[in-house]
Amino acid sequence: MIPTVQRVGNSAREPFLAHLIALPSEDVRLRFGSPLATPAIAAYVERIDFERDAVFAVYDDSLAIIGAAHVGFFDDAAELGVSVLPSHRGHGIGTALVARASEHARNRRTMRLYMHCLAENAAMMTIARRTGMSIVVNAGEADAHLALPPASPASVTREYFSDQLALIDYAQKAHIDALRRAADAVGKQ
Repeated sequence: MIPTVQRVGNSAREPFLAHLIALPSEDVRLRFGSPLATPAIAAYVERIDFERDAVFAVYDDSLAIIGAAHVGFFDDAAELGVSVLPSHRGHGIGTALVARASEHARNRRTMRLYMHCLAENAAMMTIARRTGMSIVVNAGEADAHLALPPASPASVTREYFSDQLALIDYAQKAHIDALRRAADAVGKQ
């Protein structure tokens, strides 16, 4: 099953930060290119402009973010950063995040999507190749880019329906989570 990817707004700033802090230190190093302490990660999240940039998330059944992508826009290009919690890897979450971010960037007249990572980040290198990115490795670092085609009626429609599906998925998970918490509360009485 393809994971449902939702574009999130400013209200998801804290859950996004919690997701990044939950990453093991080695994953933080691979995601950001160097080790970062919690205050540096918090400063990064605080600087995100949720109106200009785009943050995408995949939620688990308890509404915790298990995978996320941040697309930072500049000029006619965008830069992508992706993270997936270790216990949720191998289920297509990273690939779904990159595909959703690519479609979003394409529909905003962005010509190129870039991703910078360490060459040792095998998972991201695999995802980059799987999604058609060209990769250049130099001195232990890798730069991947994807030339994006112009937006089309079909790409805009796909993005719209992806957004609607993500809202339905989140609402269902929220409803189930509320029922679970209510049942737990009744069971404790």
